[in-house]
Amino acid sequence: MAGLDGGATGVEFDFAPGAQVPLSGVGSGLTGVASAIASVAYRDSPPEEIRTPNEAAEVKTGRFSLLEPNLGEAFTRAVEKRMLGDGRKPLVQSFGVDPQTVVEHALNAKRIRKQRDRQLTAIMVAFGVLFLPGVLVWLGLFQLRRTFAGSQGRRAGALGTLLLFMIAGLAVLAVLRLPVDGVVQLYVWAVLPAPVLGWLLAREICERTAKNLRAHWSALLGGGGAGARIPEAVPRNPNDAEAERLRVGLAKLRAEQASNMVHYAGPKGILGMGVRWGSWQLAEELRPKAAGREIDPFRSWDVARAIGDQLRMLERGPLHTGGFTPPSIVHWVVRHVGEGAGEVSRPDGPAADGFSFSNIEVQRICNEQQYDKGDRHYVGAQFVLWDGELIITMMISVTVLHHTLRIEVTGHALGPLNGWFRKGPSTESREFRDPLRPWKKRKQDLPLVKPREVVRLAARAPLTWFPAQLDKWGGTISLPEPFGLRHTWAEKPWRHRFMVDDVLRTATPVLRVAHAAAIKVLAENGVEVAPFDSRSQALSGQVEAAEPRQADEYNM
Repeated sequence: MAGLDGGATGVEFDFAPGAQVPLSGVGSGLTGVASAIASVAYRDSPPEEIRTPNEAAEVKTGRFSLLEPNLGEAFTRAVEKRMLGDGRKPLVQSFGVDPQTVVEHALNAKRIRKQRDRQLTAIMVAFGVLFLPGVLVWLGLFQLRRTFAGSQGRRAGALGTLLLFMIAGLAVLAVLRLPVDGVVQLYVWAVLPAPVLGWLLAREICERTAKNLRAHWSALLGGGGAGARIPEAVPRNPNDAEAERLRVGLAKLRAEQASNMVHYAGPKGILGMGVRWGSWQLAEELRPKAAGREIDPFRSWDVARAIGDQLRMLERGPLHTGGFTPPSIVHWVVRHVGEGAGEVSRPDGPAADGFSFSNIEVQRICNEQQYDKGDRHYVGAQFVLWDGELIITMMISVTVLHHTLRIEVTGHALGPLNGWFRKGPSTESREFRDPLRPWKKRKQDLPLVKPREVVRLAARAPLTWFPAQLDKWGGTISLPEPFGLRHTWAEKPWRHRFMVDDVLRTATPVLRVAHAAAIKVLAENGVEVAPFDSRSQALSGQVEAAEPRQADEYNM
């Protein structure tokens, strides 16, 4: 997939069989925000927490609360289905985030849990099959308790607890009074205690895995997380279909991330780039500079390309003051999808080159599709700041209608990631008096995995081999649509003083560079540039007083 003239680079990929080892964050270095999002895959809190950063996320309950997933399990499953699933909907680009890093950590968390589930399944086979009646009694009691207390295992209340003890007592009494003797009697007496022994073994496995998952969680938020390990993505033999599926899915993800098409969702702004907060327009009549002569023919693309070339020089200045970071300059194709759109589209038709439009098609759109229906062309200068927490995008369009040339510069801003993603793990503890020094209190950390959690994990373990059925019986979460890892959970940038300063300071230099590049092209083609220069000076004065506003709502 060839890169565009303006800097929109694609990622070449093929779908031929072969071993490819995915590498986290290849070429991007955007690990801060990606690590915060990826940490959700390792969390063990209730799945309803996914609605904290965005209420559009949906938590679907299953048939049995005992089989419900926790947040990490549900998030991992949702990310894998949404970003690697066959026939999935198109994704919104995640500017400032490497989506492959998030996917790889989700797969890594899945692998860690899969290792635990294999051991728990072996325990369930050993104690569950041999002592099936006792296991069914215990599972029934735990399911009743969760039914009384609610799906998240809250206290069942005095009446519910009393009822559970009565049922358990009746079960024990029934086992002891059965009219059997000999080996059968020994087996019957072991039916209820044996699952308890299996539970003790399962608790050690669950506790060890919980510590491992929390270590990954803490490391990602602390900035020292190691790369995710997903050996299942490397084919073990030529017929390893699962590894090939992952390889192809990750290749599609990289190519889609490099697409040169974005979507305008009305007042929501450009998906992935944020709302439009400012707009400045230079529109003047095209007149020949010399009387009796015609303007040399040129196209909108000539002006747009010159603007794109000059925007690459933004990082350079006459003084050594730090200044701009190197911007990403892309010739974008923007498609309107509407504010309430549930999904976005990919480039289509003979002009599509994978997930992007070809360079020839981008030029055609720039020159011909300036009025009426169809996609539109913009030159974008994008700055990824604050380790990916702030995305500033200045979009420039060039249109010619009749004798009027219009250069419109608009500013888009996407704010920081919701603070919920920075929440680290917490450990419950209890205080007790030192038996030797009763005037002093000591604090002891409680186990990470509670008894009811061990039962839930052991009950789910054998069903993890059938994920579709487990989704139906335990429940799932649905990610907000149209889905993109970055814009879905972004906050507004206007509450951070320095972020606001960066947004406002970006507008003036970009505006002046765009105008200067355009005026130069006009002068070279025999256009009278005095009106353009005068209007540019006026706009340059206005932009110095730039302030955030709702530019897409028009106060109507």
